[in-house]
Amino acid sequence: MVFVLVALVVLALLASVHRYVWRRFVGDTTAPGSTLRRVGTVAAFVLPLLSLGAMTSGRIGAPFWLQQVLAWPGFLWLACLLYLTLALLVGEAVRPFLGRVLARRDAAAAARTTAGTGTSVPAAEGTVAATANGTRPRTEELVPAGPPRPATPADRTPATAPPAEPEAEAEAEAVRDAEGAVQAETEAKTAAAAPGIAHPSRRLFVSRVVGGAAAAAGLATVGYGTHNVLSGPSVKRVTVPLAKLPRAAHGFRIAVVSDIHIGPILGRAHTRRIVDTINSTSPDLVAVVGDLVDGSVADLGSAAEPLAGLRARHGSFFVTGNHEYFSGAEQWVNHVRELGLIPLENARVELGGFDLAGVNDIAGETEGQGPDFVRALGDRDRSRAAVLLAHQPVVIHDAVEHGVDLQLSGHTHGGQLWPGNYLAELANPTVAGLERYGDTQLFVSRGAGAWGPPVRVGAPADITVVQLASRQA
Repeated sequence: MVFVLVALVVLALLASVHRYVWRRFVGDTTAPGSTLRRVGTVAAFVLPLLSLGAMTSGRIGAPFWLQQVLAWPGFLWLACLLYLTLALLVGEAVRPFLGRVLARRDAAAAARTTAGTGTSVPAAEGTVAATANGTRPRTEELVPAGPPRPATPADRTPATAPPAEPEAEAEAEAVRDAEGAVQAETEAKTAAAAPGIAHPSRRLFVSRVVGGAAAAAGLATVGYGTHNVLSGPSVKRVTVPLAKLPRAAHGFRIAVVSDIHIGPILGRAHTRRIVDTINSTSPDLVAVVGDLVDGSVADLGSAAEPLAGLRARHGSFFVTGNHEYFSGAEQWVNHVRELGLIPLENARVELGGFDLAGVNDIAGETEGQGPDFVRALGDRDRSRAAVLLAHQPVVIHDAVEHGVDLQLSGHTHGGQLWPGNYLAELANPTVAGLERYGDTQLFVSRGAGAWGPPVRVGAPADITVVQLASRQA
């Protein structure tokens, strides 16, 4: 019941966001019945359906080719929706300012046009004042005084009226110009005081400018983030001193890689880039700390095969992540063993200078295969340094309890899509980097791949070479 309510809330939120994006990008910028509006309206329905298909096709067992067809447009649209919405929200703050600037510009243009008609006639000042007061100017004020003129035969002829005197025509024209100036000034003041009541063409212009800028910013951000993923992870290096590490093990290098997420989007070429990058660092040991795949061995086994090319003096080790349990963890454990990796399923190996242990992911608890710290660490010699591979950082407190010196984790992706790092902070003790918890240090990798949208913004993909340092050296 709770799941259904959460699903309904999420769907309602997505519908509201899509409605908002449609209104700002399509409804406010296109004419009713136009081709652009029809295309935009169709896209507003098709794109979220593609996203829904991309998120659910793997879970319902759809053919892998269909998963691949849906994945690129469906997942990319989710990233576009996020950054287009954020850009539009910034645009909401700019919109009234731009409207006010345009209103003042139009008012200034109207004032210049009025000034160009030459309305500064002194004789019309009284007339303008009278007009503004709602009274009509008196005719005798405009006619020169003088003795009455004797009637002539022309006065009694009904043919045509005598032409108006030039002075009267000029004064009447001045009155009309002055009245127009007063009206223009009143309209300009009204527009400046209430910019929200804008002319339709002004509203359209503002909507198109803000919408165009938001589209450019949002799509450019997604393009940059996609390049970050497809270009492969960068190499980071961090030195971690361990009090119990013997001098002989000083400088031991562990290449830590997590969250590779081989799947419908990131396939064999992605795996090959990661293997080549790891091998270029010449590590002493490789640690693959979970979320290797998003799919079954049948669909993705060949895409994972480049992992057989990993080279390290003390071997390559693997622990499960939560996504392995969505995809068939037991099958993947067997497959990576065939590729030459050593799975640590709640197990430990003793190396020359320290103990290396690994625990299953928390997601395995649903299958009775969750983390077992007692089995992995319970009977070890605590005078030796211990390094633990655990996919999720949240098990750090168990690691502290069992005397672990260093825990290597992933899972968070560093937030992957800003501002997702703030949400990741709510669920994880450490989102990325090295932190200390009591006598235990925790290092969290941002990961080498991406889940969902193949996009990273503010959290670049990385492979980290952790160099252990002995305080006895």
